[in-house]
Amino acid sequence: MDTAAALDLALELADLADGITMARFRASDLRVDTKPDLTPVSEADQAAERAIRDHVAARTDHAVVGEEFGMESAPDAEYRWIVDPIDGTKNYVRGVPIWATCLGLERAGELIVGVVAAPALGMRWWAGTGLGAFRNGDKIHVSAVTEITDAHLSFAWDREDPAIGTQLTDLSHRCWRTRGIGDFWQHMLVAEGAFDVSVDPIVSLWDIAALVPIVEEAGGRWSTTDGRNDVNGNSFVATNGLLHDDVIAALA
Repeated sequence: MDTAAALDLALELADLADGITMARFRASDLRVDTKPDLTPVSEADQAAERAIRDHVAARTDHAVVGEEFGMESAPDAEYRWIVDPIDGTKNYVRGVPIWATCLGLERAGELIVGVVAAPALGMRWWAGTGLGAFRNGDKIHVSAVTEITDAHLSFAWDREDPAIGTQLTDLSHRCWRTRGIGDFWQHMLVAEGAFDVSVDPIVSLWDIAALVPIVEEAGGRWSTTDGRNDVNGNSFVATNGLLHDDVIAALA
């Protein structure tokens, strides 16, 4: 499967998920449970991931790993889909429209396709390696801001990590403007040039797999907060590239 065909399949999967998630968004009888890590999971999270897994299995021999159901068959497959059926479940269950289905495709360990579908916002971002990055069909690119003092920053922060909170506050004081959107959207705003820097100190693989190809194809850079290009590194920083080294130094 070439990258263009893989991207087409990813967009099909996003369409499938959108139909499920939007049908249950703000439903008065939405069922919500609590996972062992005390985070919420809705029936829509589970239904969307099941549908994505079934569609991948019907169309390919690819492996799938997802937030709700872990790893399935074909662990040695060349291709692996990494799925977050609803990134922003806490928003979803409260009726806040900032949530998305995130789909990343890895080939031989390299992320080559990413789709972030946010139907309640009316927005979708996608990219394939060598194919560019897009929002709703329009090509996107990161900003050309070169100074931290001119930068538009967004970050999410969990109070369980007070050290990074101090560093983020200090960085915020150096920036032109700061907002705290969180989840997928802040990173997509970096990819399209509205923000220059976004930081999420606590993430999982399925939170960021879809973001990596989009940020890269939009001309940006990403890493962990300590500067590693590790999708399993538990943190995520996206920048326009020009500011990346300065941001990582500020978070060190």
